[in-house]
Order: sequence, then C-alpha cells, then structure tokens
Amino acid sequence: MFLSSALRAAVSHAGRQVRTLHQSAARAGAGGIFVHRDTADNNPDTPFEFTPENLKRVEAIINNYPEGHKQAATIPVLDLAQRQHGWLPISAMNKVAEVLEIPPMRVYEVATFYTMFNRQPMGKYHIQVCTTTPCMLCDSDSIMQAIQNKLGIKGGETTPDKLFTLTEVECLGACVNAPMVQINDNYYEDLKPSDIEQILDELKAGRVPPPGPS
Repeated sequence: MFLSSALRAAVSHAGRQVRTLHQSAARAGAGGIFVHRDTADNNPDTPFEFTPENLKRVEAIINNYPEGHKQAATIPVLDLAQRQHGWLPISAMNKVAEVLEIPPMRVYEVATFYTMFNRQPMGKYHIQVCTTTPCMLCDSDSIMQAIQNKLGIKGGETTPDKLFTLTEVECLGACVNAPMVQINDNYYEDLKPSDIEQILDELKAGRVPPPGPS
C-alpha cells in the first residue's frame, strides 16, 4: 500500500511538471496541428510566388533526383519556400505541389509531419530550446526561464514586435555541449542564463552573435 501511494504521488508530481513541449509545437503549427482552417493571413489566396532566384534553386533541387521522381524533392522545396516567406501558409504548400506536379495532399502530409515546418506566422528569430534529458540535467530550465523573463513570452508565443518566437523542442543533437538552443540555423551551446540574455540583446540590436559554445 505504501508503494502504491508513493507511485501515485510520483505520477501526480510528474503530471504537474509536464512541460509546454506539445503545446509549444502546436502553437507553432508544427507537428501538433493537422487540420487547416482558413484565416485572414493563411488561406489559398495568401500571396506566394517563388522569386526568380528561388525558382532556379527549385530546378537545381529537382535535378538532384531521377526523372519522374519530383516528389522526392518535397522536403527541400518546402524548406526553400519557408525560408523565403518566413513560414508556410497553405498557398506556399500549394505552390510547392504545383512546381513538383504532385497532389497538394502529398505536400500537406509532409508539412504536418515534420516540426521543422511552421504553418503559422513566426518571429524573425525562432528560438528553439532543447529540454530533453541531457539538457534538462544541465539546467535547461534556467535557460528557458531566462528567455521567458527577458522577452515576456512563453513557449509557442511570439513577441509583439514579431522579432522572436519561442519553442520548446526535443533533442537537437548537441548533448555534449548542453544546455543549448537553436536560433534560426545557429546553435548556441554551453549556455548560462547570462549567456542567452546577452545573445538576445545582440539580436535585438541587429547583430547575430557567433554560434557555438559560449
């Protein structure tokens, strides 16, 4: 009976400690939300066209695959669309389907599966905080809290000036230098709260700090 009571207490405590990971991913429109609902800024009429430069990149990507297998280019072409637009409205997905000559549903399936694709507007800087076990043991909670205090937002939210979006994520593969965060394409590692605060100040000032361990 004592063991049963202890187990119930542990489960209850764990439940209270559940992180914002799944809510965070869902708010970003990645992984957690599979059903599209038209909004004023995300509908089939939302303007999106590849730039001439990116159309050349699309052609180069497609040429990496055997003839008749354009669908294999779905992930890199979606990534290119997201980099151009900042996120993936459904009109961008439809354009990807058009240039790859595949049904739109094949594109939707990919965009809703991978958390790297953001189907809601994002800030200029996407801060992804790893809180998986190695980072957690190295006090990633303090990094998450420092960012929340500095920016006044929680996981899955964007600052009012559209400069930062904060997301809590699973392992980013830099465990040896935990705790770490990914900001856009850059990894910042071996962080202390003061380090991430300085990084955010630099970004606010329009400067991108050198990536890597602090």
